[in-house]
Amino acid sequence: MIARIVAFLLLVYLLGFPLFAVTLPTPAGNGPTDAIVVLTGGRGRVQHGLALLEARRARRMLVSGVDRRVKPHELAAQYGVPNGLIDCCVDLGHESVDTRSNAEETAEWLRGRRYRSVRLVTTDWHMPRARFELGRLLDPDVRLVADPVPSQPGLLDLVREYNKYLLRRIAAPLGI
Repeated sequence: MIARIVAFLLLVYLLGFPLFAVTLPTPAGNGPTDAIVVLTGGRGRVQHGLALLEARRARRMLVSGVDRRVKPHELAAQYGVPNGLIDCCVDLGHESVDTRSNAEETAEWLRGRRYRSVRLVTTDWHMPRARFELGRLLDPDVRLVADPVPSQPGLLDLVREYNKYLLRRIAAPLGI
């Protein structure tokens, strides 16, 4: 009996991976939101968020997971945007170190500003876990728009992220 349960769980795991890999989310439309949140760590994320902000798709942007040594003017110089855009509309979040703490930092930032909609920007392979972590911390009436940056992840990267995603889906409801 135990062998059958283990075999069934292994089969579900093995069939779930291709489903995870082929259903990675695609970029969102251009509808506006109150805020944009960019999770650092992947190519093109900050650029995409800044482009959305420049196009007035949101009033304000949080870049979550920024190294404490990074200053706002350095961000403007690195990404070729006016200092004025950074000064008026971009907050740097220095508190988070992983996806779970990104979600905590973001939820607190959104609550503090009473925003009712947010566009989440991260890499496509990272979006399912990031959306799960943030979605469980947001108030039910906050609209979460997933806007992933397309990438070309390797097989090992996908397997690693699939495992992290499954572990969080199991651990979070248990309070772990």
